Amino acid sequence: MPQPPDLTSLSESDAAAEARRIIEEAYRPEPAPTATSYRDTSPLPPHGSTPPVPQPDHRIVPPWAAGTAVVAVGVGAGFVGLGCGIWLACQGFAAVTLSSVLFVTLPIAAVASVVAAVGSAIRSAKAANTETHHHYEGPVHQEHYTVTTHTRGFARTRLH
Repeated sequence: MPQPPDLTSLSESDAAAEARRIIEEAYRPEPAPTATSYRDTSPLPPHGSTPPVPQPDHRIVPPWAAGTAVVAVGVGAGFVGLGCGIWLACQGFAAVTLSSVLFVTLPIAAVASVVAAVGSAIRSAKAANTETHHHYEGPVHQEHYTVTTHTRGFARTRLH
């Protein structure tokens, strides 16, 4: 930025010109901001030249957990329906309330949940006790080794 001249030694016309320059600089509009993003609004084609890519299914939840969750949801939904049916059937009795119907059906739902949990545990135990037999023909070399790692800090892993 250029240094303004010494204002004490300016003539009247130079001082007016300098004042005009300072005022114009102060009221100069800011430059338009530079765009930092762009959205393409043109319609996408229905299909392109690239063939579809297979996307394998990698589930995070093990199958036994998903099965247990389905059983739990089914038991819950079934006993809500059963409780509502009992409640509707007992509407004529003045002493029967919704809370009393729930107290009647809660033990039944608890027993069903325990049965589902025991069934899941039995299925897991059967799956864990499977024996694997390997039958090889020809020369076979098997390597049995263990890798031990120690991770320290944020992401420093050392193999031992």
